[in-house]
Amino acid sequence: MDMLTIDDIVTATGGKVILSSSSAFTGVSIDSRTIKEGELFIAIKGKKFDGHDFLHEALQRGSGAIVSSPPAEPIKGQTIIQVRDTLKALQDIAHYMRLKQDIPVIGITGSNGKTTTKELIAAILSTQYRVLKNTGNLNNHIGLPLSLIRITDADEIIVLEMGASAPGEIKELCEIAMPKYGVLTNISHAHLEGFKDIETVRKTKLELLENVSIVAVNADDSFLMEGIFASRFKGEVIRYGTKNYAEICATDIELHEKGSNFLLHTEKGKSIEVHPQLSGMFNIYNVLAAASIGHLFDIDLKYIKNAIDSFVAVPMRLEIRELNGIRVISDVYNANPASMEEAIKEIVRLKKGRAIAVLGDMLELGSYGEEAHRRLGRWMSELPIDIFIAVGPLMSFAASEFSGSVYTLQNALEARELLKGICKAGDTVLIKGSRGIGMEKVLANGS
Repeated sequence: MDMLTIDDIVTATGGKVILSSSSAFTGVSIDSRTIKEGELFIAIKGKKFDGHDFLHEALQRGSGAIVSSPPAEPIKGQTIIQVRDTLKALQDIAHYMRLKQDIPVIGITGSNGKTTTKELIAAILSTQYRVLKNTGNLNNHIGLPLSLIRITDADEIIVLEMGASAPGEIKELCEIAMPKYGVLTNISHAHLEGFKDIETVRKTKLELLENVSIVAVNADDSFLMEGIFASRFKGEVIRYGTKNYAEICATDIELHEKGSNFLLHTEKGKSIEVHPQLSGMFNIYNVLAAASIGHLFDIDLKYIKNAIDSFVAVPMRLEIRELNGIRVISDVYNANPASMEEAIKEIVRLKKGRAIAVLGDMLELGSYGEEAHRRLGRWMSELPIDIFIAVGPLMSFAASEFSGSVYTLQNALEARELLKGICKAGDTVLIKGSRGIGMEKVLANGS
């Protein structure tokens, strides 16, 4: 980021300078463990922590702090700015920095595929522009502002993933970032714990439409498209898909053991063959979403192709590898009913010997949790899944509905030990579950 001055901070937040030493900062941090010299610490109050408790530790490394409660004793050689709400101060600074730069902002939301789509869009646009994007999946009311604050005079386009776990959160993120362009990947049962029902999920994701003037949407998601039509969105819509009519579409699709190839078509009648290294049909939609944005920014098709073909999968998302003659599909970053279904389709498609599904709980589904897992178990019973290893209390509901060979375990470490005993060369193993279950532990130590 460019230097952030005290004047910038006071203008953005309305805060009061109660101690002054440094007049400008090289960055901001909310983590006392990783803050660097020259950075400004923002003492965020969370549900499980209060940054004010780590103020002295942060100031030993950093150059100042924003607080809502001033320190009991003066701290020499530091800058302290007092505000009413430190989280709002972080968001206000991000909004202020964004307003200083009159450049396009792209907001990406949906139930699945946000991070991969964001990274693909950034890769395509980076062939012609300097792009700022979220760090990792910092996509919420704290992570997005932290990413946005990093903006510099050299940046030409901003690409921001936007997550939501409750109504109003996409609207809040849009008010901070002010996107002109949007991407809606899909709508499915995810984070229902913070929503009343799937209708509320859709309504929340469609808050993006209140802020953007151009949006790329998944034409094959009928539930999403119904919502867009009902919203009476007055901006420009560019559709992408493989089944229904779309301005950006894929034909002649071939799925391989790793990756795929297909013809990418644009509304201008041009086409080019692409060879993504990403596996799974659902990743073709992520590629098409990214290509839609590339098309909107007039990126030449050959550059779009080069970016797609060279793109490497985001870690922990449908990684396929061979371990001692066993094909392992590791998709352990997160899980909801839609992404779980897509991952299971992949093990069915790729299996040659036995198919072993090691599945952990799908969390944050609220009252829908038990039924979602039971439905999963019934659906899997109709598929050629040879062994089902159910991890966690919710996945035990799926196990009770599964008609084949099944093991019910408490945690990922138990699953790792079980796999060591039953796996053999030629097996295909899928490992997937919500982040809170820690399914990456199944593969720890090369299991």
